[in-house]
Amino acid sequence: MADHTTRLNDPSVTANAAWAARDLAHVWHPCTQMKDHDALVPMIPVASASGVWLTDFAGQRYLDAISSWWVNLFGHANPRINAAVRAQLDQVEHVILAGFTHPPVIELSEQLTALAPAGLSRCFYADNGSSAVEVAVKMSFHYWRNAGQGGKRRFITLSGSYHGETLGALAVGNVELYKDVYQPLLMDVITVPSPDAWGREAGESEADFARRQFAHMEAALVRHAHEAAAVIVEPLVQCAAGMRMYDPLYLRLLREACDRHGVHLIADEIAVGFGRTGTLFACEQAGIRPYFMCLSKGLTGGYLPLSVVLTTDAVYQAFYDEYTKLNAFLHSHSYTGNALACAAALATLAIFREDDVIARNRVTSAHMARQLQRLADHPHVGEVRQRGMIAAIEMVKDKPTREPFPWTERRGLAVYRHALTRGALLRPIGNVVYFMPPYVITPEEIDFLVEVAREGIEKAACA
Repeated sequence: MADHTTRLNDPSVTANAAWAARDLAHVWHPCTQMKDHDALVPMIPVASASGVWLTDFAGQRYLDAISSWWVNLFGHANPRINAAVRAQLDQVEHVILAGFTHPPVIELSEQLTALAPAGLSRCFYADNGSSAVEVAVKMSFHYWRNAGQGGKRRFITLSGSYHGETLGALAVGNVELYKDVYQPLLMDVITVPSPDAWGREAGESEADFARRQFAHMEAALVRHAHEAAAVIVEPLVQCAAGMRMYDPLYLRLLREACDRHGVHLIADEIAVGFGRTGTLFACEQAGIRPYFMCLSKGLTGGYLPLSVVLTTDAVYQAFYDEYTKLNAFLHSHSYTGNALACAAALATLAIFREDDVIARNRVTSAHMARQLQRLADHPHVGEVRQRGMIAAIEMVKDKPTREPFPWTERRGLAVYRHALTRGALLRPIGNVVYFMPPYVITPEEIDFLVEVAREGIEKAACA
């Protein structure tokens, strides 16, 4: 875990440079200002990966502290998931899911409905998280239309929310960085203040703040229930907004209010599901069942794109009708319910079942919490927060006032660049340094990440 030094005459280093040059000649990378790669940020070609480590062509390793954008649960090249995908290759790689089916999608649906909050008994598949949100939004509106309430066509969302970047998903999110440019293309939604506990007053508990913030949601439901199809939220953690966290009480109040006002609740568990927050699904901590639950990312252990929307039999029955009524849900993706992806998902669920992953994660997350407390008193750390296997460190310019660093100074980028020199993939969101590692990370590797983060914050604050 020592600092990396470039070996200019090493042919493997030349291989790194060659692959990076070929990439930059043709590949347009996501969520990236490509000009940064001219000189500011190196392009890292990955030759292999195993466990929590990525390895480039020079043999330099990088600890994947963010699970390759929050998808990897049980490490890269996991032998059990590898074996499941290989075995499925010899059976069926993909088949149309309209009029045909296959054992992996059937078994996966049976297992997901058994694990999800009681009553979520139907699975509709897509191939990525944004698409799952599109499905849930369309399905909610279409449900009300089939029920004779076509005027319920608007959606209520939280400030700071993120639900994906296709146009429907973008519309129901509220991270300005992603949304502002495309505003003219987006449907009009109703946005209410977030219960993000970062905004609570001194001495106020997270639960009390959640209750206080819920007054805004209650007012929106009173005013808009007649035209609102659904409320959509990320349960417990608003990830893309900077790992903003809130108390489960808000979800309990929300579910009760949605029932009272006749509005659906969509739970976007794409990033927070599959053990990230300390329970298999974040909704469990509030003891609620949404009308729609969106899953992706960790669903396949980070191997293949797959998403699913779970919903109730009551919603399903609203579309179950004679063909001539034209009430069917006509939404599709070519790779819906892909057999290889379903096999990876089944292997992922088997690991949860056989290895008591949630209990093991509690031990790992407790160690992470203890180590992160070393940073709590840092003069440029405004808060250290954690929910299960998600932890965040809020960098600030001034600790007493919590004044942020100007976004234009890109302090988080300084942390990212330092981490690469130390052999870690840390990719802050603005001024928020966060950990969302694969569950197979060791205590020693957590200690290493905390030290790298501390060093990076020191360098960034003095830049």
